[in-house]
Parts: sequence; C-alpha cells; structure tokens
Amino acid sequence: MSDPKAKKPVDDVTGTETTGHTWDGIEELNSPLPRWWLWTFYATVVWGIAYTIAYPAWPMVSSATSGILGYSTRGEVAQDIDAFREASAARDSQLASADLATLSENEDLYRYAVSSGAAVFRNNCSQCHGSGAAGAKGYPNLLDDDWLWGGNHEAIAYTVRHGIRNEADDDARYSEMPAFGEILEEGEIPMLVEYVRGLAGAEHDAAMAEGAAELYADNCAACHGDNGMGDREQGAPNLTDAIWLYGGDRDALTETITYSRYGVMPPWGPPRLTEAQVQAVATYVHQLGGGEADPAE
Repeated sequence: MSDPKAKKPVDDVTGTETTGHTWDGIEELNSPLPRWWLWTFYATVVWGIAYTIAYPAWPMVSSATSGILGYSTRGEVAQDIDAFREASAARDSQLASADLATLSENEDLYRYAVSSGAAVFRNNCSQCHGSGAAGAKGYPNLLDDDWLWGGNHEAIAYTVRHGIRNEADDDARYSEMPAFGEILEEGEIPMLVEYVRGLAGAEHDAAMAEGAAELYADNCAACHGDNGMGDREQGAPNLTDAIWLYGGDRDALTETITYSRYGVMPPWGPPRLTEAQVQAVATYVHQLGGGEADPAE
C-alpha cells in the first residue's frame, strides 16, 4: 500500500504536481482552482446560509421556517389585493347600491362593472358556463336570449345571488319536474317525445304526436303552457324554440321525461361574493348579447 503522505510526482512538462492517477499513459494534473472561482463559491455558500436564516426556507411538518424577516409572497399578494380593494372601495360601494337598469348612464361605473364582472365570471362561473359563457350540456348558454328565469339585470342578479334549487339559500329559485316514468303508462312517453319535438318544429311522427295532445294537456301544460312556451314564474322551459339544455333528440327527451332533470346552481351572494361583485357579474352577463330590456318603471 502506498504512503498517502508520500510526495506526489511532478509533471515534467508543466512542473505541476499530479494526482497519481493515470489513464492510458495520461497523468491527471493536480491544478488548483482559480482564486476567483473559490471566492465566488464561498460567497454563494455564505449567501445561501444567510438566505435560509432571513427568509422562509426549511420545510417542517405542517409549515416551513418563517425566517427572521417574516417575508412571504402570499403576504405580498395579500397587501396588493388590500391596496386594490382600498382603491376600488368607493366605486364598489356605488356599484353595490346601484340600480342596474340605469347603470349604463354612469359610463365610468358601467365600464368598471363590466371589467370587474368579467374577472368575477372567469374565477367563479366559467367552470360551468365556459370561458366564453356558451355553456355546455346541462349548463345554460348565457350568450343567447333564452332565459329560464328572466334575462333583465335584476333577474340575472337575483339568480346569481341566490342560485337555483340549492339547499343553502331559502330564496333560491326553485322548480321541480316530476319523473314521468313513474306516472305515465308504457308507450306514452314516446308519444310525448314526438309531441314535444313537434312543438319545437323538429322532425317528428305526426300521428304519435296527435295522439299525445291529451297527455300533454293533462301532464305538461300546467307548467309549460298550452302552447308550450313555458312559464318563467315556475322556471318551466319554452319547448317551442328548439333550444335544449340537455338535448332535443329523441333519446335525450326520453331521458328528460322519464327521469326529469334537476340542475343545481349554488348561491353566489354574500359571503361568497360581495354585493358589488354580484352586481358586477350580472352586468357583465347581461351585456354579453342575450340580456333583456329592464321593465319600465
């Protein structure tokens, strides 16, 4: 075994001590690292230690060390949010108590409502209604003029504030369609499907539809109306416009009539959203293209 204290051989060409390692006759020089590199490395070590002391760094069981400066990016963001809210407090107060029917007369407040309402929509509504508000199967399209409960400013705000068919808000809009699979005789549902398709102007079996006229009058007209145009007071859809929330083909209509539908929308009023945010998102949705005129005073 070689003596580790023995002097290392020196390379004849460079005069530099070697490590004693040789590969294919090539010796490895034991060249020292540049001083600038060493000092830079030492500085980064010192900086790293100082950083872990000053800032949050080491993970613990349920949190992390907070650092002697107590800094956090979450706290910085919270400060920015608080500053924005403080700057917007006056306009939010105005918006919370504004009459949405006349809001457009205040151009500055209206623009603020639309822009802030767009942010509220993206954060809270787009998951169901889509980023462009075009909806999906079971989730209403907010761009058209087909409104189950009404599409003027106040009607939209009420729906946002209280939701639909939920158990969290006593003022939620509520309607319930019976499951006619438990009520009608076998063979009657296909006849009703043809009748409803006929109301919407879709291709249908006229003979079957004619035979279902009495069935419709006895079971459906009380909510959807004799003419099938629905009733907003009850949240009963218009069956004549060919706009279907769950689909208007025979299979979809058969499922709807047999088992009924029961979509739920949570209430978004305080404390979930502020009243100003409810007013803002109602204004945003109304101006998307399908908003209806407000009732005359």
